Amino acid sequence: MDFPQIGRAVPRKEGRSKVTGQALYLDDVRADGMLYGATVRSPVSRGRIRSIEFDPSIEWGKFTVVTAKDIPGRNVVALIVDDQPYLAADAVNHAEEPVVLLAHPDPAKLEDARRKVTIVVDPLPAVSSIDDALSGREVVWGTDNLFKSYTVARGDVEATFAGAPIVVEGEYETGSQEQLYIEPNGMLAIADLQNGVTVWGSMQCPYYVHRALAGLFNLPAEKIRVVQMETGGGFGGKEEYPSIIAGHAALLAWKSGRPVKIVYSRAEDMVATTKRHPSRTKHRTAVTRDGRLLAMDVDFVIDGGAYCTLSPVVLSRGTIHAAGPYRCDHVRIRGRAVATNVPPHGAFRGFGAPQSIFALERHMDRVAAAVGLGPDEFRRRNFVHAGDTLAVGQVIREPVSMNTLLDRALALAGYHDKRRRFVEENGTRAIKKGIGFSTFMHGAGFTGSGEDHLASVVAVEATREGVVRVLAASTEIGQGTNTIFSQIAAEALGIDPDDVEVVQPDTSEVPNSGPTVASRTCMVVGRLVESAAAGVHHALVDAGVLPSVHSRAEFRAACRRYVDSYGTLRATSRYQPPPGVRWDDQTYQGDAYGTYAWAAYVAEVSVDTTTYEIRVDDFVAVQEVGKVINPTLAMGQIEGGVAQGVGWALYEDVVWREGRMANAQMTNYIMPTSMDLPEIRVHFEEVPYPYGPAGAKGIGELPMDGPAPAIFNAVEHATGISATRLPLTPERLMELMCASPAV
Repeated sequence: MDFPQIGRAVPRKEGRSKVTGQALYLDDVRADGMLYGATVRSPVSRGRIRSIEFDPSIEWGKFTVVTAKDIPGRNVVALIVDDQPYLAADAVNHAEEPVVLLAHPDPAKLEDARRKVTIVVDPLPAVSSIDDALSGREVVWGTDNLFKSYTVARGDVEATFAGAPIVVEGEYETGSQEQLYIEPNGMLAIADLQNGVTVWGSMQCPYYVHRALAGLFNLPAEKIRVVQMETGGGFGGKEEYPSIIAGHAALLAWKSGRPVKIVYSRAEDMVATTKRHPSRTKHRTAVTRDGRLLAMDVDFVIDGGAYCTLSPVVLSRGTIHAAGPYRCDHVRIRGRAVATNVPPHGAFRGFGAPQSIFALERHMDRVAAAVGLGPDEFRRRNFVHAGDTLAVGQVIREPVSMNTLLDRALALAGYHDKRRRFVEENGTRAIKKGIGFSTFMHGAGFTGSGEDHLASVVAVEATREGVVRVLAASTEIGQGTNTIFSQIAAEALGIDPDDVEVVQPDTSEVPNSGPTVASRTCMVVGRLVESAAAGVHHALVDAGVLPSVHSRAEFRAACRRYVDSYGTLRATSRYQPPPGVRWDDQTYQGDAYGTYAWAAYVAEVSVDTTTYEIRVDDFVAVQEVGKVINPTLAMGQIEGGVAQGVGWALYEDVVWREGRMANAQMTNYIMPTSMDLPEIRVHFEEVPYPYGPAGAKGIGELPMDGPAPAIFNAVEHATGISATRLPLTPERLMELMCASPAV
């Protein structure tokens, strides 16, 4: 080819089918004889199930009814810890916990019947908050409500604090956040003993669902098939939860002998599925009088909800990121995930890092003020550089220049001029202006030895006609997987992305390339695509049927000659860790990630002191993410992440009432629309990573980390109010400002 494929804004692979309506989502599909499924849920947060009552006005003989006693295998959702049942049998641990499943051909009659099943529960005292969980007054899980804990320790923290000239303390809280993907959860299942179980649905991780169903039905792996349909967004909310809804649809299909489809309404999706973990972080920081970090003591706690789900992994990433991109010889971070009687919290874009980074970056501004330095100068004195060591003992071996990123971001935002000018102009104005920033990093891929344990596999094959097929379980959920995989494969083969087909994830056809999470799809799986595609290219060249430099026509001809002579043209690639990467799961020390993306974000805000509304007027996002594969898609990832970060910071307030989400509608769960968002100015620094495809790193989670602290820092600059809990809704800002004697 005459031009490279990497770095081009290649049109989205599935774009045409989506904009023309040809793409099929789960709710577009019907099967012959299909039933609709529904879930009857617990009415209370915690209690013992006394009975299940069926209203005699319903002809129950015409319904398929499934309870825990109908489960043919293990009544547990296979994930990290086997504690969450598919259907509650004796006790319930959260409101909306599934107890009974129903199916019927008529969705209207099904809904009427669902309302006429009563779960009679003897209530038990519930644990409703992190403080309640830590108090131990009531135990939800284990003996101490503790799902998982980690400790990161480096140096001698207590001795350093004892001799420190300045110590700054702070406490910070974050609330839940609903993923609010555009398409609710849904699954279609067929199931019987002879043929096994097949499900189609909206998901991020087909092999998670595959493993869970095998245990639920006590079937061998070859009897389970999972197929991803077009998926309208995920953001982590379709990582682990689809295993539950897939199991429910399949149980109904197993008992009825007919296909069953379950598609949640928006309200059911919001009240029943996982959300971002709420958190509380306490910081104690020792610093010299000239602004050098001496010691950091961090207590990071997340609310896991009623069952463990992915809390240990979310906690892990949040703990590791809690000390940020700063040099400090004496660090202690204690991370804990606790159990409460609310629906389980789970994966959400950023995976724990946004919570701990929010606390850190708010606290860094507080420490800077305590030593009389500007927020930027304080950070410059403490940034890590190549050769420095992070809190987990990881030596930074790649070129890192946080100063460069910060300089560029501040210059683009006009930070220093605005910081002076806004103070001069605010005076007694009702609408006050402020500007703030955050600096942060995000590890790409699974933490520590996670990628080694996954041992992901990708295959690339070429047909006789010269069509290249990429086979991976990594899913397209709107972020551009299909497009970047086609670009990576095309670059390695010297062809056009239009000649590459990314096969629909189907566990009967594609190998397990791991879950579509953790900013790993491009960097980790894309690297495997690159390697496997290179294997195909080498096979053609070594067979003497393809010159090293060739046209598309020559490539097609070479594929035809190879297949006619040798048969299948296919190469596979299995994950191998970068050289020198070592991690100790016991001490929580070593190379937590193969690499990090680095960023500096600047937010400019207006605060209306009459209505207490906060508006983000301008946002600058500068990040180093290795080589950018597709500039348009990369910018879209950053813009979308920033938009979600703005929502989390200012608008999206999950209201819990007796363990249930009380505002599970889009009329009262407020998220920002396009009219509420500023221009998001996205800029990249490119420092290629040697072990990513063409030098690329992960990008998807990074933009969720920085917006909230940058916005809060800007609000403090505008008002003098040091808010420490998000979201900062008008009501909360009013309380803070009215309580402040300085305002």
